[in-house]
Amino acid sequence: MTPAEADKILSANFAPWVLDLALRVEAVGEDRAVLLLPWSQRLAREGGGLSGQALMAAADTATVIAVSAARGGFVPMTTVQQSTSFQRAVTGADVRIEAVLTKLGRRTAFADITLSDTGSGALAARASTVYAILG
Repeated sequence: MTPAEADKILSANFAPWVLDLALRVEAVGEDRAVLLLPWSQRLAREGGGLSGQALMAAADTATVIAVSAARGGFVPMTTVQQSTSFQRAVTGADVRIEAVLTKLGRRTAFADITLSDTGSGALAARASTVYAILG
C-alpha cells in the first residue's frame, strides 16, 4: 500500500470531524503507518498546547491505517481499547504519529503508537490500542 492509497482510506472511511484534523499519511509498511498531524490553532487548548483529544484521535486513526496496510486494504474494524500517556505539550509544531502493530490476528490487532513534536523531536505522547477486526 502506498501513502496515496492510505490517504484514500482516510477520506473514504472517517468521520468529517476526523478529516478536519488534516492528517496526512507519510509512510506505510507491513506493520506500521506514519502520519502527520499539522499544527492548527483550532486544535490548541488554553496556553497553546495541542489538545489531548486531537492527539488521541490521531493515534486511533494511525492504527486503522497500519492495520489496513498490513491487511492490504481497509476492512471494518473498531477500537476495543486505547490507553494514552501524555508526556509534554506540543505548541506550534506538527506532530509525527507512528503506529506499529505488535500483533495482528484474524480478529484482533494490537498497536503501540508514538506521537512526537516535529520541531524538537521530543516524545509528546504514547498510546496503545486494541482493535476488533470485523471484516
